[in-house]
Order: sequence, then structure tokens, then C-alpha cells
Amino acid sequence: MASRPLAAALALVAGAAVAVTVPTGTASAAPPGSRDVTAVLFEWRFDSVARACTDQLGPAGYGFVQVSPPQEHIQGGQWWTSYQPVSYKIAGRLGDRASFAAMVNTCHAAGVKVVADAVINHMAAGDGVGTGGSAYRKYDYPGVYSGFDMDDCRSPIVNYQDRWHVQHCELVGLADLDTGEEYVRGRIAGYLNDLLSLGVDGFRIDAAKHLPAADLTAIKSRLTRPDVYWKQEAIHGEGEPVSPSEYLGTGDVQEFRYARDLKRVFTAENLAYLRNHGEGWGYMPSSKSGVFVDNHDTERLGDTLNYKDGAAYTLANVYMLAWPYGAPDVHSGYEWSDKDAGPPNGGRVDACWRDGWKCQHAWREISSMVAFRNTARGEPVTDWWDDGGDRIAFGRGARAFVALNHDPAPLTREFRSSLPAGRYCDVQSGRAVSVNAEGRFTATLPPGTAVALHTGARGC
Repeated sequence: MASRPLAAALALVAGAAVAVTVPTGTASAAPPGSRDVTAVLFEWRFDSVARACTDQLGPAGYGFVQVSPPQEHIQGGQWWTSYQPVSYKIAGRLGDRASFAAMVNTCHAAGVKVVADAVINHMAAGDGVGTGGSAYRKYDYPGVYSGFDMDDCRSPIVNYQDRWHVQHCELVGLADLDTGEEYVRGRIAGYLNDLLSLGVDGFRIDAAKHLPAADLTAIKSRLTRPDVYWKQEAIHGEGEPVSPSEYLGTGDVQEFRYARDLKRVFTAENLAYLRNHGEGWGYMPSSKSGVFVDNHDTERLGDTLNYKDGAAYTLANVYMLAWPYGAPDVHSGYEWSDKDAGPPNGGRVDACWRDGWKCQHAWREISSMVAFRNTARGEPVTDWWDDGGDRIAFGRGARAFVALNHDPAPLTREFRSSLPAGRYCDVQSGRAVSVNAEGRFTATLPPGTAVALHTGARGC
């Protein structure tokens, strides 16, 4: 089990629903597709994920669900124990092989693809017995790896300005795998292929920045589906030698600057600044970027918004799902005061908004925007309006329109859209809105709220 200082270091580096129509057809195998929104059900047990796919994610139009690392890991109640693997057996806190396979099948039946969080940069930081009964020592994992398979630098990373140090030394003391070694590449590919054999549709590669891009290319080439969806965690660090863009050759890369900038804009600047948000801000290409308002690391570190930020957090998620940049992740976790605390009930979710489960993916304001995004896909931003401050509105061609009021005073105005005339349902409030022949409609937005109309929701 990791020590308390290690827990802190790990955190520092891992650095009410509206009914909507499910689009017809099969979800594409990889974003971007017609349904590119991922619900990240952080530390949910696999059987709970399966129910969510059927009851919430499929009906709302989510294309993907991301599950926490399924492999055997060190014991302990903290969330970060899931990120210290000791073998590649599916035998972690969240369920066994049978429950994982059943979850994948259930989610597929609901029209939802499955992305698995894959920890392949390192193993554990100590000695013990894993969640599946495997005995291990830091540099010895019987039947999997020995000391010969670890990188030669057996000390923690201390210099992020040194590429070799970042990619060959130990991330917060975790046994670093020598991914330049053919045997190690084969074992990692074998694990990922095993998940593919169970129906997994993609991977989120944890700590990708700490593996040379060429090593990831070599590993991915060994997969039974080398074109599988691949989303990589590579955190941007100003002036650092390892750039997230290096990893675009193997798949999508998470654009951490997006989430950090949203926090700054929603808390200290003006929403009006978002008019050219995305590649105009120097981000990676939209078609290769994964975006989010928060994730399990950033919500605890405080460098992004999180559920404790109230209306700012909700509106940021509404904006992310309405704005055409990147493939969005909607984080869905649990309440915490202790940043190390593991999931309530060991990951079992009996019901949303009970036992501390936040279920952000099912908040009416957020879940309703998934169908909005699906409807608006491929349409450009049109009819931008702002007041120079924290009130903005924009359309997505003739398919959708959204307005956000992040001001302490209510807003009543006539908005101009490109929507066809007719009666619409504001999916944020559930109220009917009439759009005239000129695409105009009048709405009142209380502080901290939004109005969202789209052609897939013509009646309430």
C-alpha cells in the first residue's frame, strides 16, 4: 500500500435528466462521430455502469462510457489504489472479469461504446498482495514482470525540464516499466488485446506523457485492432520538452489547457472572451483533442472547476457540450472532502444523488445538452452575441441555439437565431419557446442559467 506522502504526490501529478430521443444508427467506433460525448463514471463498479448505460447514458445520447482501470491493483480504500497495478488480471475493486464482460455487453445493447482507463506506464510503489490475490514486490510481479523489465532510473522524477527523466524515471515512486523493451511491449499489448476481446471499444492511456511516443506507437501496432480509439493523458507544461502534440500520431490527446482556461474565464474573466475559443487559443486540432471541464485529478487539485463551484461548473459543462471543439468528457464522480477518499460503497451506486454520488452525467442541465450536441454536429457557430461580459449566446447553424447568463442579474432579451420557425422545448428548463419566421425568440434567463433549443426537441 502507498504511503500518505505518496498519495499526495499521486494527486499532484496525475497531472435530474430530461427525456431525449436517441439518434438512430450505431455509434461510431471513435470520436469524432455522430455521438462523441463520453460519460466518465469515475470509480463506479461495473454492474453500476451497466445499469447507467441502460437507464441514463443510452437514452440521453452518450456515445461512450469510460470506466476506471479494471486490472488488479494494490489494496486500500483510496481512489488512487486503482492506478497502481500489480497484474493484468481483471480483478480490481470495481468487479471481476465476468462483471466487466457483462457491463460491456449491456452498454453495447444500450448503444454506448466502452472506453477503459489503461495504466501501462508503471506498476506499484511497494510490496504486498493485490486485490486479486497476487503477491508482488515493487520490482517483481511473478508471472508478469521482473526487475529486468523496469527502467534503469529507480528514483522519482524530479526534473520536468529533462525529457529522459520524465520518461524513464519513476512517477511519484511507482515502478517504471521499460516500454522500449520488446517483452514489455508484448505484455502491455496482450493486456489491451484481452480487453478488446471482451468488446472494449477504446482506451484512455494514463500518464502517456511519461512514455516515449514511439513506444506507444509500437504497442498500438501490436493490437488486434490497431485503429482502436486511443485517448492519451499528456498534460501541457509551459516550456517543458515533452509536448502533448507529440502523441497525436497514435490518437487523440487530452487538451488540459481547455479545462484550465475555462476555470479562469468562468471565475475571473468574461465569457465574451470565448468567441474564438479552441484552436484560436493555440490548442491542438479539434479533431484530435479530448476536452473536459474537470477530471478526477484536476477536481481535487483545484486547477479546474469542480462540482463545488455551483452554477459556474454547470454552465461550463453546458458551454462545452454546445461549443464545437474537441470530443467532450463529462466527469461523473462523488463528493469528497478528503482528496484521497475512495468511492462510496466500494464503487456501488444504488441510486444517483445518494451516498455521495454526484452523477453529473445525469444532471438535467448537462444530460440534455448531449442530444443538443448530437443534433448540432457538423454545424458552424453562427449568430454570436455577447454583452461584453458574462452573457453570451450562439447558434449552431439552423439546428441549435444556446444562451448563457453567468451574471448576477437576470437577462431578458430577444435573441436572433438561424432556427426554423416553430415551437421548441428549452431543454434546460423544460419550458416551451416559440421562434418566429425571422428566427427570433424572447427569453428570460435567471442568474446562472441557460436556454438551449435544438431541432431534435420541438415539443416539451
